[in-house]
Amino acid sequence: MAACYAGGVRCFEFTNRGANAARVFSHLRQYAHEYCPGLVLGIGTIFTAEEADTFIRAGADFVVQPITAEAVGIRCRAAGIPWAPGALTPNEVWQAWQLGAAIVKLFPGSATGPGYVRALRGPMPQPPLMVTGGVAPEPHSIRSWLEAGVVAVGIGGQLLDANTPPQLLTERIAGLLAQLK
Repeated sequence: MAACYAGGVRCFEFTNRGANAARVFSHLRQYAHEYCPGLVLGIGTIFTAEEADTFIRAGADFVVQPITAEAVGIRCRAAGIPWAPGALTPNEVWQAWQLGAAIVKLFPGSATGPGYVRALRGPMPQPPLMVTGGVAPEPHSIRSWLEAGVVAVGIGGQLLDANTPPQLLTERIAGLLAQLK
């Protein structure tokens, strides 16, 4: 997270995986508060309202799902934080939007592509879309998604390799953001 922040990232989604995810998130929240001013830190891979509650109490700024669970959306709205449910089909995208999503996570992007987003935008221009899962950390990939009609992209595994030294990650992100400006 620190390497991403140093490179210019100001919105970071921590993935809820493993028995210690809530504890790790709490430590990240504290670290971000102390060392990453202005960072928006959220939680992803949330399936249940109970999971959402745990991370909301730990200070999550937003909640992201790979699916759409209405109960999670209700908890997020009650807490006053943005909810980004996952959807793929036109019906799922519309339902997530109607349930109060701040942004709909189009997932997995690798199963569709920018052409799919353009096709969705014809009859459904209203829901703000974010794509994850299939966005390459390259300017042409990001631009193609943005030009197709998404308002945000999420890049994970293709950028965050456990073997990449933090300084190299920072340089990659800074270079990518500079190329996108």
